[in-house]
Amino acid sequence: MTYLYYPGCSLKGTGRGYEESLLAVFDALKLPWAEIEDWNCCGATAYMAVDEVKAFTLAARNLAIAREQGGETAQVIAPCSACYLVLCKAQHVIHDSPEIGARITNALQAAQLTYGIHVRVRHPLDVLVNDVGIEKLAAAATTPLKGRKIACYYGCQIVRPYATFDDQYNPTSMDRVLGALGAETVEWPLKTRCCGGTLTGTIEEAGLRLNYILLREAKLRGADAIATACPLCQFNLECYQDKISAEYGATRLPVLYFSQFMGMAMGLSETQLGMQRNFVPLAAV
Repeated sequence: MTYLYYPGCSLKGTGRGYEESLLAVFDALKLPWAEIEDWNCCGATAYMAVDEVKAFTLAARNLAIAREQGGETAQVIAPCSACYLVLCKAQHVIHDSPEIGARITNALQAAQLTYGIHVRVRHPLDVLVNDVGIEKLAAAATTPLKGRKIACYYGCQIVRPYATFDDQYNPTSMDRVLGALGAETVEWPLKTRCCGGTLTGTIEEAGLRLNYILLREAKLRGADAIATACPLCQFNLECYQDKISAEYGATRLPVLYFSQFMGMAMGLSETQLGMQRNFVPLAAV
């Protein structure tokens, strides 16, 4: 089986380091993947405020293309938290609301597409833990992350409202992956607390404070870096650190994608992992 990779908009833009590191890790683990052909934006959350049915149809189009490309039981890998949530939400709406589902499937049929009812949407952490397995991941660590204390930050979207592969209130999949690679993952209660999302671009004061709280707590728990699975979370936590420090005091902390940490442990190069794209390098701590 070949996993169908759905990058979404972020992993081709601000989240390039996520794409580069994740695909490098998949290749190193010999996981077969192929990018979904002619994919489109999932709609994220903004489209929902304009027209929910059209927004869900945009998301469902990607699943219909995945069905054509990978068959009725194709498995779609959606690394971006917002993409993962929206694709899952579209599936639930089509299944749970016959009237809306019919409008969506009719719209797809007008474009000669058929919705893939059995297409499965999965997060990379789900694949790594449940398909690859912790033992195989541990064996892949050629340069273990020993001595590295990492706060694993899941954000608010990959386990809420659909906890399909991890616990809704206390997810541990990222902790288990990085722990298998030699890191010490710290216990902290804010692992699923929202970073504020787009508030940093709309009500900046509120967004900065939410991210300050996360950075401060990670440091108080002894973390020397944060690992995340969301491009927007990574952007908010890393790129606003100068403004956060000016407002609230020093909070400088590297924020990497979990896949970048994985690649480090597996001996992949910094260029392969997109490390040059990080604003706060690990060497800064």
